[in-house]
Amino acid sequence: MAKQLVDKVMSPEGGVQTGPAVFPPGMGGPPPGRGGGRPGGGQPPGFGASPPAPSFAKRLDKLDNKTVYLVDIGFGGGYEFMQQLQGWFKANMPSVTTLVKRKPGNVFMDDKNELWEEIKEKGNAAVIGVAG
Repeated sequence: MAKQLVDKVMSPEGGVQTGPAVFPPGMGGPPPGRGGGRPGGGQPPGFGASPPAPSFAKRLDKLDNKTVYLVDIGFGGGYEFMQQLQGWFKANMPSVTTLVKRKPGNVFMDDKNELWEEIKEKGNAAVIGVAG
């Protein structure tokens, strides 16, 4: 049974939700009979209109002669993984320049913009990852 569930959840045929988020029956959302979850109805502060969709960088057709940043976010083993990935690029795609960097601050917070600005300015792509 567990395998059937995993196959169903993880299958590509399941598709990607492209519309607005909808809570499955009985899973979150406002309590029944209460508009927006507040006694007088409406939405609580901060739950108004949806934020604008993020704009992502366009996917590259090729990595040849590009610069790829390999960013360790600080999770245990991440730096070693990025070094191994850098070795893979050297062996399999030698025209790709790779730079291993570590996100400053704590793994879960203290995010600074300097690294992200550097990647935007000097890089063509980034692999941001964890290990464990």
